[in-house]
Amino acid sequence: MKTIKLITIFALAITTVISACKKEEEENPIVIPVQTTVQTQISLAGASDFAVLAGSSITNTGGTTITGDLGLSPGSSIGGFPPGELTGTQHINDIIANQAKLDLTAAYNDAAGRICTDMVTLSGNIGGLTLTPGLYKSTSSLSISSGDLTFDANGDENAVFIIQIASTFTTTSGRKIILSDGAKASNIYWQVGSSVTIGTTSVIKGTFMVMQSITLNTGASLDGKLLAANGAITLADNTIVKQ
Repeated sequence: MKTIKLITIFALAITTVISACKKEEEENPIVIPVQTTVQTQISLAGASDFAVLAGSSITNTGGTTITGDLGLSPGSSIGGFPPGELTGTQHINDIIANQAKLDLTAAYNDAAGRICTDMVTLSGNIGGLTLTPGLYKSTSSLSISSGDLTFDANGDENAVFIIQIASTFTTTSGRKIILSDGAKASNIYWQVGSSVTIGTTSVIKGTFMVMQSITLNTGASLDGKLLAANGAITLADNTIVKQ
């Protein structure tokens, strides 16, 4: 009986320790280090006036509204406007769109080539994190799949955030990007080596410079820019405001 009692006590003690550790982890989320290297803005030059710029095609279903220019180069297929509404100028394979694509390539390479000694490595789901100004890198894919993502400028309205993503970026339905303490969508740059898929009704921020395709699912919205170098951009009842 004594042996059984001791085993029971020991088991309860182990359970208590494990529970305490789990509680501590929940109460102490991942803390992102503050970077001292100041990142400068990425020049978009001729691409800066575009809310949406794609390589192969642009398709839309539903009542998408775009504030800012819409462009395509070298493709020629734009569908769904109307019912989509554009407050801006449409450029299809003209001088302006072609130059914008060249400038997008330069901007993409600038973002991809940034390095610094205090760069922060990210991986997997970044929902629930708060990012302060600086340079962030993922060697694979990133997602916002649990919790929302916050950008905190620490009171500096000129603070720049650059996120380098080697592969894909995705969000699940309803996820949000939140701007805090002076952070601006125009100072957030996403450099994505593959494709982007934004979940239904998600609210996202920043300039997305993407090597392949971009898909915004139904009801997703963006303050920023969608810039796809080679692939298509697919829209569905979205709201896009150039920042």
